[in-house]
Amino acid sequence: MQNFFFDLRFALRQLRKSPGFAITAVLMLAFGIGATTAIFSLVEGVLLRPLPFPDPNRLVVLADRLEGVELSGDGSSEAGVTVPDIRAYTRETDSFTALGGYSFSGYELSGAGEAAQVNAARLTSGVFPALGVQPELGRFFTADEDEHSQQVAVLSYATWKTRFNTNPQVLGTKILLDRKPYIVIGVMPRSFEFPLVPGQLNRAELWVPMSFTAQELTPVAASSWSYQMVGRLKPGISPQQAQIDAERVAQDIMRNYPAMMASLHISAMVHPLEEETVARTRPLLRTLLLAVAVVLLIACVNLAGLMLVRAIRRQREIAVRLALGARALALLRQAMLESLVLSVAGGLLGLAGAGVALGAGRSLLPESLPRIEEISLNWAVVGFALLLAVLTGLLCGFVPAFAALRTNVNGTLKEGGRSGGVGGGHARLRSTLVVAEIAIALVLLAASGLLLRSFEKMRSVDLGFRPDHVAIASYSLPEKQYSTQPAVDAFNDDLLGRLRQIPAVQAAGLTTFLPASGSNSNQTFVVDGYVAPRGAAMNLATPAAVKGDYFRAMSIPVLRGRTFTEADKPGAQLVAIVNQKLAQHYWPSRDPIGRRIRIGTPQMDTPWMTVVGEVADIKQGSPDDPSHEQFYRPVAQQKEDAGSLASRDDLFGSGGYIVLRSGLAPEQIESALRAAVRAIDPQLALTQVETMEEAVSESEAPRRFNTVLITSFALAALFLAALGIYSVIAFSVASRVEEMAIRMALGSERVGILRLVLASGVKLAAIGCMLGLAGAAAASTLLRSLLFGVSPFDPLVLIAAALGILVLALAASMLPALRAASIEPMQALRGQ
Repeated sequence: MQNFFFDLRFALRQLRKSPGFAITAVLMLAFGIGATTAIFSLVEGVLLRPLPFPDPNRLVVLADRLEGVELSGDGSSEAGVTVPDIRAYTRETDSFTALGGYSFSGYELSGAGEAAQVNAARLTSGVFPALGVQPELGRFFTADEDEHSQQVAVLSYATWKTRFNTNPQVLGTKILLDRKPYIVIGVMPRSFEFPLVPGQLNRAELWVPMSFTAQELTPVAASSWSYQMVGRLKPGISPQQAQIDAERVAQDIMRNYPAMMASLHISAMVHPLEEETVARTRPLLRTLLLAVAVVLLIACVNLAGLMLVRAIRRQREIAVRLALGARALALLRQAMLESLVLSVAGGLLGLAGAGVALGAGRSLLPESLPRIEEISLNWAVVGFALLLAVLTGLLCGFVPAFAALRTNVNGTLKEGGRSGGVGGGHARLRSTLVVAEIAIALVLLAASGLLLRSFEKMRSVDLGFRPDHVAIASYSLPEKQYSTQPAVDAFNDDLLGRLRQIPAVQAAGLTTFLPASGSNSNQTFVVDGYVAPRGAAMNLATPAAVKGDYFRAMSIPVLRGRTFTEADKPGAQLVAIVNQKLAQHYWPSRDPIGRRIRIGTPQMDTPWMTVVGEVADIKQGSPDDPSHEQFYRPVAQQKEDAGSLASRDDLFGSGGYIVLRSGLAPEQIESALRAAVRAIDPQLALTQVETMEEAVSESEAPRRFNTVLITSFALAALFLAALGIYSVIAFSVASRVEEMAIRMALGSERVGILRLVLASGVKLAAIGCMLGLAGAAAASTLLRSLLFGVSPFDPLVLIAAALGILVLALAASMLPALRAASIEPMQALRGQ
């Protein structure tokens, strides 16, 4: 231990003598370790950390797979579950200690501060026991309260804090949800979050009993796969065994299908809840972790090169100590300790930087990342950072220290103070390190270029509508106040009338589906006269009900026919508008106007709708998502379109999106939009009040996040690579001053010396580029899932990246080359 402290004091004293070297090394490592720690905190919080529930490995999702139906772009046929599914699976499966169903919902919350639209979830009584988390205050609702529609609510910790100032007497308080009274019976812990949906905006603020309505219990509602289920496996039961158990129940469910659903076939699927939560984010986080590891590796290579240069400059000191009897092992230990001091200092500084970056940048994370609130610098992340610092110190210090110990004592002492005798082995090692970091930097630069091209391709995609000068807002009418269809219609008619009177408003409309929203709602439909080929999937399209001048407000081009008019009302001919993709699928090379479609399956009794218009395809989610088949209906005819699928109590048009196009900037219209709504219903809360351009930008956020972060790492890698090239060339010039002076004394021109030094830098860069291009090809598989409209072998990007590295090498070599060309031969030789 005494030797350790002696070596530590010696290392600190040596570093104090070279403050420039020490500061450069610490800052370089702080950047690499800090960036790696910040990204690892994302990976740990989203992928590695267990779900915040007891025994999370026993939590599973139960869902139906609809055979012959593709419900997502990747061809998946996994749906949710229906109301009969929830009841049957809960009663008849034997593999779960608790099992329950849930669905997302939204309510107008009032009676506790200013009225606002809040995100909520409806749960059956089995969900909370399945999750196994006890409330902070109070209790959960019971099966009896769920069955008998008791109006009780459990609050999230955030809602308790913001709405009730963490009042411990909150239990028993009455709140209004959609203007109906509910009693608060519990508060969940701060860390509780469910459903575990991506991002922060969808986080549930309260939970209420599912209490299926009479409409949800009708035979028609059995065709709505809009619910989810979560369960806790019994000890010793695997997801595969539970799936076999659930599949038995699924077969019984199908046997009880009404005649109109006879063509539908389902099978049960059971898989871990954790897999469901993180599956979409895993490729992104792995790529980010690899990218930041590349940056750290380049920083390590640079530090190793700097320490090698430092060791070479101390060769005479090392030779003297060895000649005086110092043991090689002691010198190696001191050199390694010096490296560890630098790396631990860089690690601590990087850890502080990672904490600052996470605190400032959490709000910039894309909404596609789940469990964002759990991303933090916990003890696991801190331990990772410190371990990384120690490993970095060992890695960076070992090779230079070992190379320094190979010093030829007699040769070095005979050379005295001469600077020209640097071993060829050391020079080759330094060059190898620089070539390695250039190759690694090129891989990252190529990845950045591919992502930038992908993002540019995405930005140039035709959205099918014009988002400029459009303001949007979401609304939902509370059922208590608007319990009849005439009341809903009166509100919508009054709202459109007031919006059209706002100065500068060019068009106003309402819709149940907003472009760029990412909604994945699908509706089965039947095409008159269409015979599907053998093995074809069911007819699915995204439905939208519109009112007012929606198509003009969104500037969606009408390709054929017309849009809806006031004449398309109840009792008139039922009409529909289809998008181009649907028309080309079912009526290729023919005019779709006058053709007929109806919702549902062939067995369902629904009326025909006549196609009166064809419009351009729109992007329903991110611009890089494929377009989907879609049809539109007038809100006024929705009930008649549903035919026997509609019940007497169904309400249509009671919520959706307001769309306004104006000649002014949309931000200037938002206050007038809110005023128009308040004039009709002062309590009604609007949500997602923003511009359409902001909505499109939000849909682009995940790809923008990928691009910005990878590009930032690529620029950092380029900077570190340039620093490495500069340090090697600068040291080479410094160690070859005598050679350069002799060359010039023998007649070499300064331009020739300049060319010689630049050529050495470009040679290193060229070798690194060849290796880097091979590495970029090897990394193409990882990048493929993150690219859009660009091949991972895009020659333009790869050539541009290689040229960029070569130009960088020239720039980094220029200063040492100019210094070499400015040598005065006589002064240099006299100094030697």
